[in-house]
Amino acid sequence: MPGLQERAGAINGELLTFTDADALAAVQAIVKRHPQVIALERNFAVTPRGVALINRIKIDPSLRQSEIRVLAHNSDYMRVVPRAQAAPEPALDQRGTRRAQRSKMAARVDVLLDGKTAALIDLSIVGAQVVSASMLKPNQPLGVTLKDEVADVRFNASVAWTSFEIPPNSGPRYRAGINFTDADAAAVDAYCARHKA
Repeated sequence: MPGLQERAGAINGELLTFTDADALAAVQAIVKRHPQVIALERNFAVTPRGVALINRIKIDPSLRQSEIRVLAHNSDYMRVVPRAQAAPEPALDQRGTRRAQRSKMAARVDVLLDGKTAALIDLSIVGAQVVSASMLKPNQPLGVTLKDEVADVRFNASVAWTSFEIPPNSGPRYRAGINFTDADAAAVDAYCARHKA
């Protein structure tokens, strides 16, 4: 143990030592103190108690910042026990390419695009999908106004994509995706909350 204490002593901070028979006391001290580094002797780390201790530390979210080092008492051997990667954020769409959560709008919510009325299909803090009788072209700059009884939210945007449609029971129209350029995210989010389906 003296060789291991000497190697672990190079780590800044308080040094607490436990024998392999004191694994429970070690866990209690680790959980209570949240140390930056937890050093384990190499031969102990491969025993059932050592493996259980390492796994207990790895699954405790409050010990995520603690580094687990395995050291040999009689050589320069050292390895850091890898942590499981944090689970990735769930995708906002099936392709995993959406930048923000999108909300479907209520049956008839209108938006003004350069002063002309269009139907707002869905909305996020970074963009929208609209249906307009007026022609829309990709990369076309737009002034957008989201109006209701609470507030008028005005900002600039550009057309990301368009699709020309001729539905059977109405005239031709353009469906388009709009990218917001300088929208106030909080104001757009509040508008969305008031009008989502």
